[in-house]
Amino acid sequence: MIATRRPVDAPAAGLMALLCALWGLQQVVIKVAAPDIAPILQVALRSGISAALVAVWARSRGQPLGLLGPALLPGLLAGALFGVEFLFVAEGLRHTTASHMAVFLYTSPVFTALGLHFTIRAERLSRLQWVGVLSSFAGIVVAFGGELLAGGIAPGALVGDLLGVAAGAAWGGSTVVVRNSALSEAPPAQTLQYQLLVGFVLLLLAAVATGQIERVTFTPLAWGSVLFQGVVISFASYLAWFWLLRRYLASRIAVFSFMTPLFGVSFGVLLLGEPVTVSFGAGALLVLAGITVVSLAGMRRR
Repeated sequence: MIATRRPVDAPAAGLMALLCALWGLQQVVIKVAAPDIAPILQVALRSGISAALVAVWARSRGQPLGLLGPALLPGLLAGALFGVEFLFVAEGLRHTTASHMAVFLYTSPVFTALGLHFTIRAERLSRLQWVGVLSSFAGIVVAFGGELLAGGIAPGALVGDLLGVAAGAAWGGSTVVVRNSALSEAPPAQTLQYQLLVGFVLLLLAAVATGQIERVTFTPLAWGSVLFQGVVISFASYLAWFWLLRRYLASRIAVFSFMTPLFGVSFGVLLLGEPVTVSFGAGALLVLAGITVVSLAGMRRR
């Protein structure tokens, strides 16, 4: 076990930039493959594939996951929130753009900070962090309100954007559950496995219940999307993230994660030709500024 963690060096910065690019690309990949395989089925299958890979990886390292231990109940709750998060992402991408989803999904640190403020005394928000919270919510209002006033957003797209915010809230909620339970001391692979297994079951049931499991044609694009998400995103990238956290200062590494929405918007514009309106651009900047203030101020205090 590594006793001390190092400042970020060039290899760590490069790896973190690559991870952010991959995380920003995932919404675009889901959107591109949607005509061949329903988004909800994509995220269900990716969770199942990743869960199998995590089990094999843990077994190869002689690390029992211990899913039936004292962390079972919070693990099931965190997994349920994980499943709800990606249910909202999948349904949201049916209505809104990948670039919008990339921004609204990553409001999660704001919801995490709010949840921890009311559950852990040491995590109460400072005045500066409250400014960041208000900035993020103001950005959401600007992004929604500007497009509504301009008549440039369809009701379905508005629903998709709201589902993106709801996904961010569910993601934040799962982090709060982890911090307030036995999962806070559990190995990362155990927490990840709870989320993947419960998410797989819930998302597959949702796909069956809504009839979307029938909307699948296993073209090379569909297989490529599912395998990319299951192997590269949900398995390899998360293991790389945990590897970085065990070797480098977490506060320095986490700063790079704010690039993910920027990559998401960029890929949406470049690969899908998605438009970025002035109101959405202004709102997105307010959201990102708020996330940065909330997260960095909390890291600095800790």
